[in-house]
Amino acid sequence: MCGIAGSYGEIEPDDAERMLERLTHRGPDGEGDIEVAGNWLGHRRLSIVDVEGGKQPLKTESGVLFMVGNGEIYNHEELRETLPHVRFRTRSDNEVALHLFNEKGADAFSKLHGMYAFIIAGEDGRFVAARDPVGIKPLYWACRDGRIRFASELGAYDEDWLPLAELFPPGHYWTPESGLVRFLAAVPRDPEKLEKFDGPSEPGAEIPEKILTRVRDQLIETVEGQMMGDVPVGVFLSGGLDSSLIAAIAARWYEKRGEKLKTFAVGLEDSPDLLAARAVAEHLGTEHYEKIYTAEDALEVLPEVVRVIENFDPSLVRSAVPNYILAEFAARHVKVVLTGEGADEIFAGYDYLEDFETEEDLHEELVRTIEGLHNLNLQRGDRVTMAHGLEARVPFLELDMIKLGLSLPAGWKLAGKGQPEKRLLRQAFDGWLPDDFLWRKKAQFGDGSGAVTVLKQKMEESVTEEEFESESQEVEPPLRTREEVAYYRIFADYLGDVRPEQTVGRFATA
Repeated sequence: MCGIAGSYGEIEPDDAERMLERLTHRGPDGEGDIEVAGNWLGHRRLSIVDVEGGKQPLKTESGVLFMVGNGEIYNHEELRETLPHVRFRTRSDNEVALHLFNEKGADAFSKLHGMYAFIIAGEDGRFVAARDPVGIKPLYWACRDGRIRFASELGAYDEDWLPLAELFPPGHYWTPESGLVRFLAAVPRDPEKLEKFDGPSEPGAEIPEKILTRVRDQLIETVEGQMMGDVPVGVFLSGGLDSSLIAAIAARWYEKRGEKLKTFAVGLEDSPDLLAARAVAEHLGTEHYEKIYTAEDALEVLPEVVRVIENFDPSLVRSAVPNYILAEFAARHVKVVLTGEGADEIFAGYDYLEDFETEEDLHEELVRTIEGLHNLNLQRGDRVTMAHGLEARVPFLELDMIKLGLSLPAGWKLAGKGQPEKRLLRQAFDGWLPDDFLWRKKAQFGDGSGAVTVLKQKMEESVTEEEFESESQEVEPPLRTREEVAYYRIFADYLGDVRPEQTVGRFATA
């Protein structure tokens, strides 16, 4: 997990230095850069895999190709075995992508399982940039006068480049020869690529035991696969279903090794999330850490949070504030955490989904939400953790987990009368948690941790009705509330004249 920057075409040394300096928070453990055949690659490192030997830019043995990468390739050991004649210089998982490109070309990126964004440049003129299919790791690009600059965050760009910067689309690579090419989609659009499961699927219908077993085994396999690394892995534990299941699986993984999982929770004193997380941690026997914040703490970090997430959407800001506070706290103890992000989108965890009348419509809505995560919740999750040099992994959004989840009849995911949301997931893990926790009603993170009431009132009070009427029209579509105007003021002061479609949140178009 790192911060990367690059340029296809010449870049002034001072410009390159500034871009890397602005990404220091993403990689506090080291820095490296290189000029390659008139192009430039830059890297800020957070050491996770091959702590001693994985410094970047990475290079092939011949010294012809160089690479900077951000993220993790979870199946890197498996892929190494497909390249038996290659001499790897490090144990870094990112080096696998470098050699895969060198040996088999950019289309081979479809074999990578993980979260990543990377740039490769060669002395022979080759150049490629790519981003993972789900868009878990961020990447932006900007073109001017035939030159293209890449960066992990908008804030890395100088003022003259910033208005040109746009989201690099997930699941795509770019080369000078091919242009932008999609190599893999997060969600299979071809029905033939999805498995077929038979059975009654109306809300509340009985779910076959073999289906529950399959879902349980897949999530266990995915979580255990994401425990990789040379540093301890913790879990953000909200006390809700998704993070509790992740924690339960990870705790068992550590227990087999005679160790304890570290879990982290945040909230106002006696907030629902904090109390629930405490109870789950006690049941699982984790090494549990709590961060209790006050209303004053939330308001103090708010301006920085808006700048960090590069977003002004109220719901995203509210949930980002406690996450930011939690990430800062957790980073004192671990470098990697697992989160429950993505479960609601795959297993229909939102209340409004119950209003869909047909399975086809519900399925399409789930697909839409998954494809939009890269510029909403995932962007928030990446920014608030990387602001403190902390890597966040998202097991529910591993490609095999998405594919299985969307293969299941949509009706199996909906609750019957008197049942809470995500009943399939709850039933699949029967016995893993006490029923009080397993069947706990979902709460939005910002709500459960106590952030909503703290922020909403104070920010609305900072904008008069007259100011709202005037300033809300500065953005298209118009800003919706006084609270959103307050957040936009901070956002605009930081990023200036950025077109709405460049940003994360409700305006993104990538």
